[in-house]
Amino acid sequence: MRALKIAASGMMAQQMRVEVISNNLANMSTTGYNARRAEFADLHYQQMARPGSINASDGTVLPTGIQLGLGVRATAVSMTLAQGSPGATGGDLDLGIEGKGYFEVTLPSGVSAYTRDGGLKRSADGLILSSDGYPVVPDIVIPADARSISINAEGEVYAYFNDRVQPELLGQFTLASFTNPKGLEAIGSNLFLETSASGPSQVATPGADGLGIVRQGYLEESSVDAVYEITELIEAQRGYELNSKVITAADQMLGATTQIR
Repeated sequence: MRALKIAASGMMAQQMRVEVISNNLANMSTTGYNARRAEFADLHYQQMARPGSINASDGTVLPTGIQLGLGVRATAVSMTLAQGSPGATGGDLDLGIEGKGYFEVTLPSGVSAYTRDGGLKRSADGLILSSDGYPVVPDIVIPADARSISINAEGEVYAYFNDRVQPELLGQFTLASFTNPKGLEAIGSNLFLETSASGPSQVATPGADGLGIVRQGYLEESSVDAVYEITELIEAQRGYELNSKVITAADQMLGATTQIR
């Protein structure tokens, strides 16, 4: 009886769906987080009678045939590229990206990683770092005697001093874009790595080449829609229950078969 394995594959699919939903809900307050969505496809079909086969000596052709499906399988967990709402923080190193693009940081291994988390920090030496302490590319150092800093929409960083009227330009942030951002590899801590599926990074200044701009004093909130996720959770739970009922029904049918005398 194929129903047992088919229903089992359905339960596994719904279990993965619930796991993806739970991760989305767990990250509903994570800065710059994009919701994920589980995607599925049907398995191979057993061709009992192929469509178009000749069914009689007079050349009659089967219009549909008999194709028995063997279940479902997971194909991808894709990232929904929806921008979260900007949340005002007032922090001078809090930068929200309005539009597409990622900040580039350098990991301890020397590899570049990418993030939309603009909650930047300042080291003891004045170097601008990510929340996890990774240097932001390009390196920008804030002098110790700077009274305040200002960052415009193009990512230019200006420092103001008590003994000067005009601000000093310290540097300019850049943003990276990808041909297929869904192909980036998530490694946690709001970081992504470039892959062959994402394509190479294309770096430019904010506002150029279709990239977004930066907003000082804002952070991008998570794009998770709690109401939608709860609705999906209920649907996945019901799907899991229905597949379990199919297993119960198949077991009862097999039990009835064994009792035939």
